[in-house]
Amino acid sequence: MKMALVHDYLVQGIRGAERVVDVLHDMYPDAPVHTLLYDPDKMEARLREWDIRTSLLQDIPGALSLYKKLYFMMPVGIDYMDLSEYDLVLSSSCGWSKSAPQREGALHVSYVHSPARFLWFWADEYISTLRANPLVKAAVRATIPPLRDWDARTAMRPQHMVCNSLTTQQRIREAWGREADVIHPPADTEKFAPGGEDGDYFLAVCTLNPYKRADVAVEAFNQLGLPLVVVGDGPELEYLRKQASPNVKLVGKVSDEEIVNYYARCRAFIMPQEEDFGIAPLEAEACGRPVIAYRAGGALETVVDGQTGLFFDRQEPASLIDAVKRFERESFSQEACREQALRFSIDEFRRKLGEYVERKLEEHQSSP
Repeated sequence: MKMALVHDYLVQGIRGAERVVDVLHDMYPDAPVHTLLYDPDKMEARLREWDIRTSLLQDIPGALSLYKKLYFMMPVGIDYMDLSEYDLVLSSSCGWSKSAPQREGALHVSYVHSPARFLWFWADEYISTLRANPLVKAAVRATIPPLRDWDARTAMRPQHMVCNSLTTQQRIREAWGREADVIHPPADTEKFAPGGEDGDYFLAVCTLNPYKRADVAVEAFNQLGLPLVVVGDGPELEYLRKQASPNVKLVGKVSDEEIVNYYARCRAFIMPQEEDFGIAPLEAEACGRPVIAYRAGGALETVVDGQTGLFFDRQEPASLIDAVKRFERESFSQEACREQALRFSIDEFRRKLGEYVERKLEEHQSSP
């Protein structure tokens, strides 16, 4: 049996979705990884040992740096992806690779991180944040309906869908009108573990894009006067640095060793954004640290209110400030936080997804 892994693109380092691909490759090391675009300079060096096969988009001049602007070309790259030699296709999709076309008679199982958010749920927000003139924004808006049509139609290609959270499961129903099973993605509970002396700071870790709402955390801690460390890079980094008071430090991108140390010593992890799932709060809990999270999305499945953290109800500084003040009046068990994270370990993910794929393959092979 010949098997392929498919992922949208490998151009922006190891983030949540890429960590899933990393585990999938470890589970199926002989499977080539097909992807729309691959930038070896942006990915970890060990990926250069993988059998990575790119789409026709790889040959477009400047594609690796302009890939976000080539979104309207992604369907072409997917539709012309040649997977005809494979009996089993396992895709990891944040928007595109679930549409990879398996050959007739082959099995396609798709692990969906989310339907493309800019197409289905946040189109207005996405367009409003573009640094472009009104004519360009109007052109982008005009591409949304045909892309939605392609997306919904090709979402029927996989015979089976798995998704990362109940939130994503509902989004799949709304966008594509089909059902998906939930298998939560893995957190590296060996790499992220308790250790080090307690620090006096709160911590936020995210890509600094507008929808991550790091501005809520920065403004809240400007008013609180408590130490906050924000780890992550992105288009809002310099803007947020200008807004931050001296007690708020935006340190940009840091090494893996540094990020583990930041998690292990923080007082609590701050999560002001809504995530499809969100690995970061689990990494904090794996280090024995509680989470203060916006009450939405995947955090509802990873944070136990009153036991491993607290929720706030509005993406506004005042709501987060109230939650931090409540946090300071309560105590949280390091053991309880760690135990919660272990429910989402790599071993658990490997077992659940491996059994799922094996079961679906057996059903497929035995069907007439």
